Amino acid sequence: MQNGKIGVTTENIFPIIKKFLYSDYEIFLRELVSNAVDATQKLKTLSSVGEFKGELGDLSIRVSVDPEAKTLTVSDYGIGMTAEEVDKYINQIAFSSASEFMSKYQNQTVIGHFGMGFYSAFIVADRVELRTRSWKDGANTVVWNCNGSPEFTLDEIDDPAMHRGTDIILHLAEDSVEFADETRISDMLRKYCRFLPVPIVFGKVKEWKDGKYVDIDKDNVINNVSPLWTRKPTDITEQEYKDFYHELYPMGDDPLFYIHLNIDYPFNLTGILYFPKINNNFEIQKNKIQLYCNQVYVTDSVEGIVPEFLTLLHGVIDSPDIPLNVSRSYLQGDANVRKISSYITRKVADRLSELFNTMRPDYESKWDDLKIFIQYGIITDEKFAEKAIDFMLVKNTEGKYYTMEEYTKLVREQQTDKDGNLILLYADDADSKHSFIQAAKNKGYDVLLMNGQLDNHFVNWYEHKHQDCRFVRVDSDVIENIIRKENEMPMALSTDQQEILRPVFESQMPVDEKIRYSIQFVPMGKDEQPVIITQDEFMRRMKEMAQMGGGGMMQFYGQMPDNYTIAVNGNHPLVMDILDGAEKSYGDRLKSINKKISAAENEQNLLLEVIKGKEDKDLSDEERTNRDALREKVDTLRAERATRLREIGAENMLVKQLIDLALLSNGMLKGENLTSFIRRSVELIGK
Repeated sequence: MQNGKIGVTTENIFPIIKKFLYSDYEIFLRELVSNAVDATQKLKTLSSVGEFKGELGDLSIRVSVDPEAKTLTVSDYGIGMTAEEVDKYINQIAFSSASEFMSKYQNQTVIGHFGMGFYSAFIVADRVELRTRSWKDGANTVVWNCNGSPEFTLDEIDDPAMHRGTDIILHLAEDSVEFADETRISDMLRKYCRFLPVPIVFGKVKEWKDGKYVDIDKDNVINNVSPLWTRKPTDITEQEYKDFYHELYPMGDDPLFYIHLNIDYPFNLTGILYFPKINNNFEIQKNKIQLYCNQVYVTDSVEGIVPEFLTLLHGVIDSPDIPLNVSRSYLQGDANVRKISSYITRKVADRLSELFNTMRPDYESKWDDLKIFIQYGIITDEKFAEKAIDFMLVKNTEGKYYTMEEYTKLVREQQTDKDGNLILLYADDADSKHSFIQAAKNKGYDVLLMNGQLDNHFVNWYEHKHQDCRFVRVDSDVIENIIRKENEMPMALSTDQQEILRPVFESQMPVDEKIRYSIQFVPMGKDEQPVIITQDEFMRRMKEMAQMGGGGMMQFYGQMPDNYTIAVNGNHPLVMDILDGAEKSYGDRLKSINKKISAAENEQNLLLEVIKGKEDKDLSDEERTNRDALREKVDTLRAERATRLREIGAENMLVKQLIDLALLSNGMLKGENLTSFIRRSVELIGK
């Protein structure tokens, strides 16, 4: 048996650094600049406590590239290091000077972990040179060189020209020479270092002169050392909040609202979140929240770090309790991150509640843009939903806004059906569904306008929470069927008359492989439409949610044809005229075949009564033969009648006109069918 210890050496740590520790190669620049900021902040602290008595001077961190030499240099004017400190903090990987410094100087802000962060340089460099001079009196310049192998050189020289602080020179590997390009580094500095608390200088400011950009004698400072979230909310104006939003998102519209986060217990968190205007596809708006740790950029992929619905927001979150680590899976599993996520959810809910209660007119004016955030939060976050339902609004077709509690109270008496269910009517478009909306209003009902991307999901969520409440779109059925009352309207058409009219209307049904039509006779008022087209509520919802990307059964529904009902008003005079015309066209033969059908049905019913309760195997051969023969006889007679009635219907232009009018009112009459309808309308007017 052998006992021992596993040692971590540079031989096996470099591949880990390059392949696993950092998932984004660009991060090396953030790490090196963060270390430079640390060194600068440490010097400020030493000066503030009187240990460093010299002049601080210009503490800007300077980044430079040399494309010809293929080098990138990061220089700071901070505390620097002695040879002993280089040996301790650089040669002994993962021993963090930040930890030691923090233990000595409590309550000071130190960003990174000098050691591992420094070695991120080997992600892109095949040789790293470190030149440093300590702040301490009489310190010499220390030069450290390493080519990424276990071997290094460490020299202490007398170099009066070397400034206090540290230069890190990266000799870039062949596969990383892109990092000697000014534009590339400028973009990276803007991304990772734009809000660091120490000025970061990259070259000189450029001005357009004589047809080209030229450098002027002014340092190009790429960062804002005092971003808005680091200031007290009471000291910030509304315009400054708006200006900062445009600093973050130069091409964006003005935000709707903002929330300034500021908490120091049980964790530290600052930041500003904005509610942006969302036009169409909310998916493309994600990854707009920037996560920082002490003003150091961490990531903008915040799914799983903040609640799903908040990924639609824009802005900045900054917390020293968020590990400075680029692995999102690591962040998602961090206990502090989970606490921060819960706090942000609560803070957003509280802010929206405050706006609703204190500035309701302004809140309502912005609701159409806010709606997607609130609904997304409600359907994905139960904690948020508990609070948000109080400031979740619905808008009716007259443009009035209500909370769900206000609205259900408003319509409950009128829109409760005979089974005690509250029916909430809605339309997805006020113009195209105008006739359906008007039919509902004629009954004294109110109609909501619900045309948002997540309305279907919200409707399902609300119905699940309130079993006695159903949302039904006004064009899903005739209004009499949507809200059934005790005193239902009678229908003039008998069952036999409906059977005669059915094939007449079926003969003129539209033909479309993507749409399935069926005929239904319904009792409506004589002054209402003779024919309307309705779409089944359940199937339509399933298909719409499938289009939103639902899986499983949603995909199954998405592949099915649309289901529409041609609802024929059984009380309309024109429908009665069509019936009368069909009967006359059929003539005496209709009465004759009706008698034959009636007689065959009676004979069939008598036999069915005799064999009632018997299973097929218990029937005698004679009973089985008679049953099948009578069934075939009835079917044959009905088919014969239906065939003739379809022939009659096919010649009836009024039937075609009524169906086309219904299709037209639904925006479903197009192309050649629309042209034929217009021509036919002119002919009918001429008659």
